[in-house]
Amino acid sequence: MSKQRPLRVGYLVKRYPRYSETFIVREILAHEKAGMEVEIFSLRPPNDGHFQELIARVKGRVNPLYFPSEGLLPETLASAMLPASHFWETLKRVALDAPEIWFNLEELKDARAPEVYQALSLAHEIRQKGIDHLHATFASDAATVARLASKLTGVSYSVTARAKDIFHDSAQREDLIRKFQDASGVITISDYHLQYLVDHFGLSRDHITRVYNGLDLTEFPYSSPFDRAPMILSVGRLVEKKGFGDLINACGILRDRGLRFGCRIVGAGKLRAELEQQVHRLDLVDQVRLVGPMPQSGVIEEMRRAAVMALPCIVGADGDRDGLPNVIQESLALGTPVVTTDVTGIPEVVRDEDTGLQVPQRDAVALARAIERLLLDPSLRVRLAEGARRMMETDFDIDRNAARRRAVFQAGREAASMCAGGVR
Repeated sequence: MSKQRPLRVGYLVKRYPRYSETFIVREILAHEKAGMEVEIFSLRPPNDGHFQELIARVKGRVNPLYFPSEGLLPETLASAMLPASHFWETLKRVALDAPEIWFNLEELKDARAPEVYQALSLAHEIRQKGIDHLHATFASDAATVARLASKLTGVSYSVTARAKDIFHDSAQREDLIRKFQDASGVITISDYHLQYLVDHFGLSRDHITRVYNGLDLTEFPYSSPFDRAPMILSVGRLVEKKGFGDLINACGILRDRGLRFGCRIVGAGKLRAELEQQVHRLDLVDQVRLVGPMPQSGVIEEMRRAAVMALPCIVGADGDRDGLPNVIQESLALGTPVVTTDVTGIPEVVRDEDTGLQVPQRDAVALARAIERLLLDPSLRVRLAEGARRMMETDFDIDRNAARRRAVFQAGREAASMCAGGVR
């Protein structure tokens, strides 16, 4: 009896690599460690100026699916008039390996032209590379293309629902329902997310698998926060949902109380100028510094030195909100106590007075009070940090969590093979 070859999965991402999406890179690395073969398909070219060191460890090849137009910018692709010759040549090329697509073209009738082109290109790559299953890392554009390619080829696909892709005002409910229902399985990152999918999209719980984003805990060794200097750290994109304005206001309250401390905000984003103006307006230039983006290794060192990680997440005016910020998990693994809010799945990780401290959204006074407690009480820091590390070891090990994802992929592959009469 011949040994079955390793599962080969096509990972669909909007852009790859992306500076802030280390969680996707970690997923891929864990899958490759377990023997799964990964092909990465990117819908857009990367637009970040820096990349994380983790990316160099990924074995999987990156396959661009963006349109090879003459001088056409990716930002204008969605509304572009694409030459018919590209479609026709792509269609004929795909049909050489997958003649069944001629019978499935009706599935493309409601899709936008760029999505059709990308789905056809992906269908060709599926046949050329022997892809067994597709996985869309978000429920937005990547899931759209995965669904269309699945309709063309019969290869199964799954979707991870994370944050902006389901919470933002721009999320189209009927479109998401169609993508979720046609998927062989839906993965999401917290129990809050799971219930949200059930309540807002009518999904069956049996169709959803909750898998927390994991960490390779050997890369995040615990150290006691007992003797750390009074440094507050916050990490994330400088956007509304991170609540950095509330953190700066809290720092003003702490300064007025005579507390000695420093605060470092790591990250880049469209609100940088506004936040810097806030720092100057409150006369906090000696306490608060926006240090810009850092590679993963630099962020880890910042976390190891900090006495507190403060991430006062909020639900933005447009409905956007964090799913479960990875910097929270990283801090908890390293032994840095966290102060945060009750947004989405965060309370499942930062359990108030057990693995961290929780405050109401948009409440700078409560935030300042919680930070002050941690800065002034080393024993509280240690108690919360030890509880958090135990939880991380139990629920957030990357190898165990990636295995649960692969079970979803494998189930999709097997179901698709049965539907095809065992052809695949």
